[in-house]
Amino acid sequence: MTLIRRSHKKTLYFSKVFENLTGLSTVIILAMLLAILGNVFWFGWEAISWEFLTKAPSDGMTGGGIYPCIIGTLALVLLMTLIAIPLGVSTAIYLNEYAGQESWLTQLVRLAVNNLAGVPSIVFGLFGLGFFVYFLGAQIDRNILGLAAGDRPVWGQPALIWAAVTMALLTLPVVIVTTEEALKSIPREIREASYALGATRWQTIWKVILPQALPGIYTGGILAVSRGAGEVAPILFLGAAYFLPYLPSKPTDQFMVLGYHVYILSTQSPDVELTKPILYGTVLVLLVLTFMLNFIAIFIRSRIRRKLQAV
Repeated sequence: MTLIRRSHKKTLYFSKVFENLTGLSTVIILAMLLAILGNVFWFGWEAISWEFLTKAPSDGMTGGGIYPCIIGTLALVLLMTLIAIPLGVSTAIYLNEYAGQESWLTQLVRLAVNNLAGVPSIVFGLFGLGFFVYFLGAQIDRNILGLAAGDRPVWGQPALIWAAVTMALLTLPVVIVTTEEALKSIPREIREASYALGATRWQTIWKVILPQALPGIYTGGILAVSRGAGEVAPILFLGAAYFLPYLPSKPTDQFMVLGYHVYILSTQSPDVELTKPILYGTVLVLLVLTFMLNFIAIFIRSRIRRKLQAV
């Protein structure tokens, strides 16, 4: 009994120590987050104005606003989402509902997804430049549009569409994994009940499984949007412009984006003190825009989850 009591006291002691350490870690992380956000809001709020949000940069990046950057970021995230979500959800459905779990094709797809998740983002940018711009885009210009070697390229140049496709590939593993986990969480009995009522596999997936998996799919979309809105490395070679005081009008245009604009202001500015308010204001707008996109997706996910619970 004495040994049991000593062992119990030791277990309680280490449990208490671990609990205090995790609590301290949480407090430190929250303090760091509040310090960063507080610093950005304190210095960035002064730069926010209607002109700042609706005008293009001017005076060598030391004046004007960030309107082209906002529109470029929204266009990039929208195109990326329209590509990544359907492709990622379709892949997850195939892996979880159709493919044999031990087949070589399934293992190959899972290996590819895991490898994509571990590839540095700058490598995606180099891949997009080599494959989408120099190979695929050049083939479209040469074989479909009939452009000669000396003509100005249309598709065979860095552009909004190639940046969006590359960002979709970057965020694809997140969408696939979260969607597949959402599909796995649905009990098998629900599928069997649907089959027993005469529904086909596709009808079961479309009418029964996907509606219940929508909250998990939206979670993957939220994570994808969050990463896509703030990534800079993949788009350095794929159309992000240093200075472009007009909006992209077609998918083959170059564009400005908030993340790259922050990088330019912080590293290439001729007058750091003069551009510091613009820099903080741009960071604040980027954070607010990302939070808004996340909150919209979270709101939609919550409404869908409440409807499913009500049923």
